[in-house]
Amino acid sequence: MRRATLLALLAGVLAVPFSNSWSVSWAQQYPSRTVRMIVPLGAGGPTDIAARFIAQGLSTQLKGSFVVENRPGASGVIGTDAVAKSAPDGYTLLLVATPHAILEAFNPNQPYQLMRDFVAVASASIADSVMVVHPSVPAKNVREFVALAKSKPGGLTFASSGPGSSKHMAGELFRFMTGTDILHVPYKASTGARNDIIGGHVQMMFDETPSVSPNVLAGQLRALGTTGSRRSTVLPDVPTLAEAGVPGYQHATWTGIMAPIGTPKAIVELLNAEVNKLLAKPEVKATLANEGTETLSMTPQEFDTYLRAEIEKWTKVAKTSGIKIN
Repeated sequence: MRRATLLALLAGVLAVPFSNSWSVSWAQQYPSRTVRMIVPLGAGGPTDIAARFIAQGLSTQLKGSFVVENRPGASGVIGTDAVAKSAPDGYTLLLVATPHAILEAFNPNQPYQLMRDFVAVASASIADSVMVVHPSVPAKNVREFVALAKSKPGGLTFASSGPGSSKHMAGELFRFMTGTDILHVPYKASTGARNDIIGGHVQMMFDETPSVSPNVLAGQLRALGTTGSRRSTVLPDVPTLAEAGVPGYQHATWTGIMAPIGTPKAIVELLNAEVNKLLAKPEVKATLANEGTETLSMTPQEFDTYLRAEIEKWTKVAKTSGIKIN
């Protein structure tokens, strides 16, 4: 029995360095085949743009193939669940964004749990949104829009890219903080919502600065306020919502990468280092800044902490606001 015990202990001691060296060796060969980066939202939005930007950068830096796959549906649940069920080998990644934290708080019956079934890999970007209206809307500023909405409860509409999306929650927070009754009109993706507000089929929308600023500058939409703590460098003449009459309003859209739980630590650390290397390039920072987006660089541990704080924030909103995601 003593001999068996000693052999078991010896096997356990030897297994640790062998496992670690195997993991490091695997990471050194990574990627040896195509890496899929799943975007669980529609094409054309900031999450999709961030994914393609990162995929292109990683393909160049790691001399491999990183491809983006859009799998929209159920506000991101379908694509996210597919990644959760994938092999934890580093060859299937998830482009995670603000809606993931929102749904953790508002939709506890999802088939996965973000912080249980995934590991944080790297943060990527953060951008404010803009409250825009169709030019036919008579309100020229936020205070006038609030007065107009209160004068006709349920008579105005706001578009989003689906229930639980960042655009949806930005609008719901606005309704909650201003005491207005504005009808939510969900779309399957950002593009459809944006096309319809430009066409005048809906009156208002919260959209990310990089996506909608060209329409504002072209006069297709009127910007009433931005959602950050300071004014946008792309739309410097547009006040923040806090300045414009909604004190304390703040909302941002962030993106990052997660992988199925169990993905080798060496691959997680390699991907984190490469993403941060990409984001640190001056030309990358300048390009993103010109679009109203900032880089967001963290270690895997820091991004994990950030995600948990975001989920906690939206959980508090869910409990106190009475907002429902249908």
